[in-house]
Amino acid sequence: MDLTGTRRALHGIAELVLAGPQYRAAGTIRLRVVPGGFGQVAGPLRVEGADLVWDGGRAALTGTVRELAARAGVEPGVPEGVYPDHSGVSPADEIVVDREATGLLLDWFGTGERALRGFARESEPVLWPEHFDLAIAKDEVTYGVSPGDAEHEQPYAYVSPWEPRRGAFWNARFGAVHELTDERSLRGFFQEGRSAASAARG
Repeated sequence: MDLTGTRRALHGIAELVLAGPQYRAAGTIRLRVVPGGFGQVAGPLRVEGADLVWDGGRAALTGTVRELAARAGVEPGVPEGVYPDHSGVSPADEIVVDREATGLLLDWFGTGERALRGFARESEPVLWPEHFDLAIAKDEVTYGVSPGDAEHEQPYAYVSPWEPRRGAFWNARFGAVHELTDERSLRGFFQEGRSAASAARG
């Protein structure tokens, strides 16, 4: 299972094919989790499984990023001038996704969204194209799930206070992480993080 390559490809599609065109058309980079994948908040484009889907059309996640975007009728590109870090994917890059890895990562976003909504019902989880993570912010603490990165190969959840905290709960340089698990465990982790953040501040 090619988790790293698939994550990079999906991140590139999220940034160049969904967020970039949406930003140029509607002024927002925000994406959202949808059943079986993720999509724009101000447009019809979405990833469902191993396909890119839009109103009246569908295309497999194959070819180059530029070719995939052309099938959907959009010009690929990052949201210019919004954030400094990017996926590292270019429009000329070939898309290579592993179906098993795709399923795992998209299921993880779905599990994460349900956990975040259960934890903070008044908040709307956002899938950010910069780091390809799904998150909410509450009382100056960010709660989220990531499909993995250079530091953590496997998908994980995190709690990241805007001001550093000290204590046994905080096991990462930016806060605390919790590896892939189920929705109930994630809600418990977020609740524990909220308590730890409040206690450390007090």
